[in-house]
Amino acid sequence: MFGRRRGLDTAGNSSPGSAATLTLPPTAKLLSCRVLDTVHQPVRQARFEVTDPIGRRVVGGETDPYGGFTAAVPEGEYRLTVIAEGYAPFHGATLVGGSAQPGTAEIVLDPVEPPLLPQPGHWEIDPAHSTIAFTARHIGLARIHGRFNTFAGAVRIAERMEDSSMHVIIDTASIDTGLRMRDDHLRSADFLDAARHPTVEFYSERFIHRRGSRWTVAGALTLHGVSRSVTLDTEYLGTGTGMEGEPRAACRASAELQREDFTLNWQSMLAHGIAAIGSSVEVALDVQIVHKA
Repeated sequence: MFGRRRGLDTAGNSSPGSAATLTLPPTAKLLSCRVLDTVHQPVRQARFEVTDPIGRRVVGGETDPYGGFTAAVPEGEYRLTVIAEGYAPFHGATLVGGSAQPGTAEIVLDPVEPPLLPQPGHWEIDPAHSTIAFTARHIGLARIHGRFNTFAGAVRIAERMEDSSMHVIIDTASIDTGLRMRDDHLRSADFLDAARHPTVEFYSERFIHRRGSRWTVAGALTLHGVSRSVTLDTEYLGTGTGMEGEPRAACRASAELQREDFTLNWQSMLAHGIAAIGSSVEVALDVQIVHKA
């Protein structure tokens, strides 16, 4: 049964405050939980996953604004995992149906300390241990995965992390999707126009702490000669030491760009099937920075 919980709705019968109009198949039972912190406040948007005894996923999702979730499942034994930013993961087992006690489980998540922030000073991106990648739709069907192979960047960590700043420069011509004909076309005046706009640049404006190890880095991205405001959804991964004893720090970040915002409006289709790129481009960064003495 769950650790640190009270009750579990497994009977499949409606109770006061529940969705009384919900109609379930005869074999279905309800699994109902609330996820709380240590002062019994709801943990919203916690990710949960229910699996069977051999690890196959049965159902999953996120908790609602009250920290709750309800799932209809067949009678049987299950494993439940709950993960939320800033809290230790929860893993537990439960029996749904049969002689199980009805009710709503209250799962209490224990907070964890976020990783130590990098020391103040000047840091540089280590290209050998960093990646700037992107994903875009190919005529609305398969995904194109690519990366930029040449880039550099500097980060100034302030005494107060929110006052830090970052500047990243990407070599436009270093785009690499694994297909030379497509890459040549993406570099051409039809698309990135690397001859006229040889770099993509990002200047941060604000570091905003959201919770735990999650940050938002807001700034201006200049692409194809056009500057737009962009926010990076960032997960700070902590600090470490390199092989030569140098301090390092790492993070992951992502953003979604609309190429029309940067006047990348090419929609034509090439004769050899290197077709139009979708309007939405997902950017993902895995970055290590090295402290400069």
